[in-house]
Amino acid sequence: MGTTLHNPVTVNNFLNYLKFEKRYAENTIVAYGEDLQQFFAYLQERFSMREPVLADIAAAYIRSWLASLKENKNSAKTINRKISTLKSFFKYHMRTGQLEQSPMTTIISPKIPKRLPVYVEQRDTDTLFRYVEFPDTWSGKTDRLILSIFYNTGMRLSELVNLKESQVNTSANTIKVLGKGNKERVIPVSAELIKEIRDYIAEKKRALESADPVYLLVNEKGRKLYTKYVYLAVNKYLSAVTTIDKKSPHVLRHTFATHLTNNGADLNAVKELLGHSSLAATQIYTHNTIEKLKDIYKKAHPKA
Repeated sequence: MGTTLHNPVTVNNFLNYLKFEKRYAENTIVAYGEDLQQFFAYLQERFSMREPVLADIAAAYIRSWLASLKENKNSAKTINRKISTLKSFFKYHMRTGQLEQSPMTTIISPKIPKRLPVYVEQRDTDTLFRYVEFPDTWSGKTDRLILSIFYNTGMRLSELVNLKESQVNTSANTIKVLGKGNKERVIPVSAELIKEIRDYIAEKKRALESADPVYLLVNEKGRKLYTKYVYLAVNKYLSAVTTIDKKSPHVLRHTFATHLTNNGADLNAVKELLGHSSLAATQIYTHNTIEKLKDIYKKAHPKA
């Protein structure tokens, strides 16, 4: 006799497996449970499968459910997550010997459309650094350096708040960054940025008593910056020069990479500068370049 899915032990065993063996987060387990509940409710309502046997759940039933999700305007990302839930569920039951073959083998996940990275236009970054006035206070000096470092290096928020004075090589005009998985990369920077950093360190020693001697960027009390402080500072100053929806440190990382590719930088070089493990992650910036070229073509070509 097959396993019936209206026996809560069956689903609970799977969710307990996720909790205790896979050690998934509580929110993730709740999401899996809700997906399964929705799927079995659909089988009962659409196919009158009140107590379906595992082996009786054909791929056709699953496709029917996925089609209904699409009709109800669920995104490709949401549908893919639900497919992932079912794959894990049936795989678990194969592992425990309650099922011989998964019905998911012929199910194809919908493609998620790639979203182009949001970035700040070059004219707006020019405005930011040439014309926006930063207060002549410690916070003003810190905020300007935060924005300069982000735009000149493309580093991540976590990399910036953990940036140490010792990682800045003022004689070689480079900054060593400790990225994901403790992977080091060396970023060449302009003499102008190095001067900004030098001046900031000198001012820190002069103006702030007991300032943190290790980390480069500190608040007015001389303590290492919180990520929230950095986020709010970036948001504040980007709001002065651009109307894009997202105004975060990560947008400045996208801006750094997009401006490089728009100006002809080699993609492998951009990959190394960003600290990406594979070229696939960097290739998204070429799409921005293509979109830019299309825009120029439409505006400039008489036959466009």
